[in-house]
Amino acid sequence: MTAVQAGPDGSEASTPQAPDAPGAGKLQTPAAPRARKLQTPAAPGAGHQRAAARTGLLLAALAAPAAMGVSGPSLALPEAARALAVDAPAAAWLMTAFGLGMAVGTPLLSATAGRRHGPAGVIRAAAVLVSLGALLVLLAPNLPLAVAGRALEAVGAAGLNVAAFQLAGRDRSGRIPGLVAIGSAAGGTIGLFAGAAVAGALGWRGALVLPLLSLLSLRPALRMAGAEGTETAGTSRTPASTPAPAPAPALPLDILRNRRFLAAAGLMLALSTVNFGLLYAAPRRVAALTGWGAVETGAVASVAALAGALLSWLLVRAAPALGPVRLKAALALGSAVGLVLAVAAPWPVAVLIGSGASALVTAGGQGLLTGAATGGLPAARHGLAIGLFNLAFLIGVAAGPALAAFADQTVQFI
Repeated sequence: MTAVQAGPDGSEASTPQAPDAPGAGKLQTPAAPRARKLQTPAAPGAGHQRAAARTGLLLAALAAPAAMGVSGPSLALPEAARALAVDAPAAAWLMTAFGLGMAVGTPLLSATAGRRHGPAGVIRAAAVLVSLGALLVLLAPNLPLAVAGRALEAVGAAGLNVAAFQLAGRDRSGRIPGLVAIGSAAGGTIGLFAGAAVAGALGWRGALVLPLLSLLSLRPALRMAGAEGTETAGTSRTPASTPAPAPAPALPLDILRNRRFLAAAGLMLALSTVNFGLLYAAPRRVAALTGWGAVETGAVASVAALAGALLSWLLVRAAPALGPVRLKAALALGSAVGLVLAVAAPWPVAVLIGSGASALVTAGGQGLLTGAATGGLPAARHGLAIGLFNLAFLIGVAAGPALAAFADQTVQFI
């Protein structure tokens, strides 16, 4: 029997050991090195998978509260309207302002703090904005100030979301971005109930500041971003004789002309528009088909959407075997089938399945298409490209319910 020991210089030495005299002798044998070589490939792979899972879960915890900020206030709006002495349409601006703030904050923080300071700079700036916005919401005596606080909070939430996907996007397998996307989708679904619970316990203002939960992941996320920045800085040094590369253009024209980026962002826009349109329309159809009340309908619809978001992990795992072309076809087909089922099926179960299928391909696509969006671009443009890609997603967040409401009022097929 032999044992492997580390020498003073870090080298390894194999020593034969007798059962009754451990450590006796220092004769090197070829068997131990061969056995060690056979065992080394498995350990790093398992360790890498565990590290990737931890990274994905941490970044998901950073991004999910931003999605909670979108859905969390829904059930608290009537109480907010009464407290602020406004009508329900006016109180709805507390949700509209958040969507607009995220749409503005995504490219803003990607192009400013992200370009100079990387994801760590985005996280710091975003945390300050979320805190200031939440403080304004908690202290606002009237609707305009509360709306302004929500918009400021949303800009910060968008920055945390962008930073999470920037860090996750360095994993070309799509697994870490997939976990972040699933966490974000789950946060949006859970936020509906979290907002109601917080509003019942702490008041309606508590439902409007759910993005503060991102700050619980602030320190580990900053450590991760700092480690990434150190690694990048250590590998990007060039000899003094080598001329420095030309700076990347400030305007994103090169990104917007890239066909791979346009294909990924365009598909993400379509998936997001359908998904968030169905979040508005599917519960209405279920209520019309069953006669259920708002609480029962909302609970069932949320469970269906959450199940779809969680099942998207199966799509993420199957993506390498599918390949990019078949993956995009599967995403588009799943969204189309979900739309048809949700708006045309005469059975409530089929409507819910359609809504869940849309949530599945949207959550999976947001993670998997992030890598596709940056694949044909230089590394210096990846951060801004991911920000623009997420902007396409957020445009769908705003456009989907608006288009569904328009269809409901005019075509009357929903």
